[in-house]
Amino acid sequence: MDKPTVLTPQQIEEALQNLPGWTFKDDKISKEFQFADFMAAFTFLSGLAPYFEEMDHHPDIHIFYNKILFELQRFDSGGKVTDRDIIVAQEIERRFASL
Repeated sequence: MDKPTVLTPQQIEEALQNLPGWTFKDDKISKEFQFADFMAAFTFLSGLAPYFEEMDHHPDIHIFYNKILFELQRFDSGGKVTDRDIIVAQEIERRFASL
């Protein structure tokens, strides 16, 4: 797997145009997703865990009963947003849309 490329703020904002609801703040991109209940949220997250491991990308994840907040940045890239963060956000969106 190629080393992630750090994106400029302009590149991040351009990428987020195709990721509705995602925001860029404090050197990370984030979005909160809502589910029917805790088990639905946890099941969704459990399904993503192998993908995160495969991508060598482990986002900060906050669970609030039926909501999950994902915060993406690369700590090995100085805590910056990279192209891999965008790829992971796209996959989260794809899987959420398929529910």
